[in-house]
Amino acid sequence: MSAETTPFDSYITYALAAAHRKVTQSLGDCLKTHGVQIEAWRVMELLDGGARPTMGELARLALINPPTLSKLVDRMVSDGLVHRQVAQQDHRQINLLLTDLGRKRMMDVRHDIQEHDRALAKTLEGENGTILRNLLSKLAH
Repeated sequence: MSAETTPFDSYITYALAAAHRKVTQSLGDCLKTHGVQIEAWRVMELLDGGARPTMGELARLALINPPTLSKLVDRMVSDGLVHRQVAQQDHRQINLLLTDLGRKRMMDVRHDIQEHDRALAKTLEGENGTILRNLLSKLAH
């Protein structure tokens, strides 16, 4: 890859896309050692807090489109990581819950994810990580 600057370098959208690609690749490599996809990690992380989001809420929070989430959940159920439960308040909706295996896998994964996050923050030097997180949150909302 050339060290030359390109017209893309002046676009925030390009810088965001390039950063996203690099971070996603390194996060994927980290999770691959656990046999977990990034999207599955997001789902498990969201469920580990004890919340019982509907599939629609989970799709929105995990940044996954609903049809893709359905296929992912099917695989996670087959792997014994989650199980489906009919929602108590609206029997037409389904909640997901982590199984004991899913919770154990989440604990194993979380340590490596936290290390990955710390290393990423370290490359940003000092308070820049906090500033970046706040700016990205502002863009996302």
